[in-house]
Amino acid sequence: MAVIKVPYTDINATMQGIRTQVVDSLNFCVNDMPQFNNPEQMFKALRNMTTYKNDPQSVELIQSVQTLFEENYWGIRGAGDCDCFTVLVLAMCCAHGWNNQQIILVGRSKLAPVHIWSRVKFRGKWYSMDLTNAYFNIERNYKFMQVLPV
Repeated sequence: MAVIKVPYTDINATMQGIRTQVVDSLNFCVNDMPQFNNPEQMFKALRNMTTYKNDPQSVELIQSVQTLFEENYWGIRGAGDCDCFTVLVLAMCCAHGWNNQQIILVGRSKLAPVHIWSRVKFRGKWYSMDLTNAYFNIERNYKFMQVLPV
């Protein structure tokens, strides 16, 4: 169980932190989180379990799934931001064997992403899993988008 809390430097450091937290979260997701039949069911349940909360000023806070739900940095079960929620979805999809995933980075400029979420391919179709959205499989429109395979 871990929290990565460091001064924000760049997207590369954030991506490494997300990778670390996904790996650290797998055991908890397999053993302690609910099971789902499809991405929409997972999205709806996880969406109801999470609350959006911005990172502290000038800090990149990336919580593992266990920390997000058991020893939350904010003291609010499920409170985090888009990178915490991306860790949650990536790890949960891996725990379900849904391993064909993508990370989506978006922003208003090419060099500074402002939002992140993931997609999962399930039964031949891609589904967006952005827990900051109220509805399943919705993507906000940004000027710049980068799709990274997981």
